[in-house]
Amino acid sequence: MPYRIGVFLLFVATLVTAWLLGGWVGYRQVEQESLEESFRYRQLVANELNRYLPVPELMAEHPLLQRALEAPDNPSAILAANEQMQRMATIVGSSDVYLMDTRGLTIAANNYLQPDSFVGRNFNFRPYFYEAMESGDSAIYFALGLMSGVRGLYFSHPVRDEGGEIIGVVAVKVLVHELESQWDRPTGLREAEMVVLDHNGISFLASRQDWLYRNFSGMADAVPDEYSRRRYPDRDLTPMALKTLGTPWGLLEQSATVRIQDSGKPREYLSVSTPLPRMDWTLQVMVSTRSVVWTRLGFAVGGAALFFGGLLTWLYLRERYRREAELALRGEQLERSVAERTADLENSNRKLVEEIRERERTQTELRETQQELIQAAKLAVLGQMSAGLNHEMNQPLTAIQTYARNSRRFLEKGAGEMVDANLSEIILLCDKMAELTRQFKVFARKSEGPPAVVDLRQPIDASLKIIVAQQSSSEIDIQWHRPDSPVMCHGDLIRIEQVMVNLMANAVQAVEGGARPEIRIDIEETEQHWKCLVRDNGPGLQGDTEQIFEPFFTTKSVKQGLGLGLSISRQIVDALGGSLTGRNRRDGPGAEFVVTLKKREAME
Repeated sequence: MPYRIGVFLLFVATLVTAWLLGGWVGYRQVEQESLEESFRYRQLVANELNRYLPVPELMAEHPLLQRALEAPDNPSAILAANEQMQRMATIVGSSDVYLMDTRGLTIAANNYLQPDSFVGRNFNFRPYFYEAMESGDSAIYFALGLMSGVRGLYFSHPVRDEGGEIIGVVAVKVLVHELESQWDRPTGLREAEMVVLDHNGISFLASRQDWLYRNFSGMADAVPDEYSRRRYPDRDLTPMALKTLGTPWGLLEQSATVRIQDSGKPREYLSVSTPLPRMDWTLQVMVSTRSVVWTRLGFAVGGAALFFGGLLTWLYLRERYRREAELALRGEQLERSVAERTADLENSNRKLVEEIRERERTQTELRETQQELIQAAKLAVLGQMSAGLNHEMNQPLTAIQTYARNSRRFLEKGAGEMVDANLSEIILLCDKMAELTRQFKVFARKSEGPPAVVDLRQPIDASLKIIVAQQSSSEIDIQWHRPDSPVMCHGDLIRIEQVMVNLMANAVQAVEGGARPEIRIDIEETEQHWKCLVRDNGPGLQGDTEQIFEPFFTTKSVKQGLGLGLSISRQIVDALGGSLTGRNRRDGPGAEFVVTLKKREAME
């Protein structure tokens, strides 16, 4: 029984704490949203004041205004001032601009032609007049217009003569519709209202029309003074049915909850008061506290869930401790079984590690064998081309021998110029032989390092140098349509060169003995790949085209190869992430082989 009472009391304490905490969080959220909206509107008012504050000071420096004040009986001076007032009102976008003498009598205005013109009216009782006269500086005032009854901001500045004496005041009225039009009810707040109050608590800007010109001081029997009557003529200034309930715990001093009778129904708001700059105004943003109730309910539900979660956790832990005592007895038996099973697993693991090492060793040997096979195929190609290389080397050697003998005879005759010419030819022939030998050395070298960015034109150029050196290719028309710009692809320079040498050598053997032997090499571009096409006009491929890529399959004699060239070439291209295909040409006789490689950027 005591156990249940303790649980119940703890549950009640949890609900009370969650309710209080939810109220604090709810009020803080509402207050934060109200402060953000107050700051936005405060900045709006400050920008509007800063926009119009320098205007009357600039107007006061105009010579036409000074001339009209110095000669008020001069019709032409007054007319010029009136017309200037119209232009000023149009430029600054104000509703009224008028000029008063030192007695407060209006002598010129932008509405001088209208029936309700300010001309002849005395405004010496308005603060914007006597404050400008007393301070000798700009003044700001808010009120309803005596003639129009329209709310407006009045900006004024004294007009001085050449000696610096004040001879009048120029005033500019700006309607507050601009401020109201830019204030929108906050989209993130529900049931939010706004009022702007003067120092007597009278509202002159409000989000609701029925809240305009109401007394928000909270005193039901408040009577407006004479100052307010003059400021808001012909307005009732009825007090609002408002009661201040106090500041909730944890909020700022400028925040308070208020209850307002709205259409006979009490509604509770959180009111946040913010003073506005340069004026005796106070902005009150009032947000309904209905959301606080929902926040409290949410916290109460969360507190109840937390309580029951903790209770269930405690019950679970208690049951768990009871069962752990039972499981402790079985633990020893389980540990013995685990020890036996662990020994079996260690033996199995040891065997598995040995199998993995054996497989890795086999894979390494396989890769080495493949590399040796590729190198052997490359050397086999060099062996097949050795006869052509001997022919290509014998020609320059014979020429060098001839030039050397002639040079000795020319040297005996004293013909130095002929000797020099023969030596130049010998140097050129030696360079040609050295370049040919270097190309064969590069081709015979093993590839080192991983694939990289390669210009596809380079291995094709190098392959052509090797193929052209063969005597068998001397009568073949080899057309290499070399692109002007780099062809950057994913590959390896030496491996691609081996593939191209194999394909070109096959093409040379295919067109040997033909009427007009021709080999054509082209580069084509797709969205993500480069394609190199090697075409010949020979007899073409026979039977299944995929069979030609099988190892040791060949239609040639033993002297021309063992049938490994195309198989190894496909393995090389596949390892570079590309593809190698072969087919008969569709545009004429002959075969066509396509090497496809991935595109790469040069900066990679």
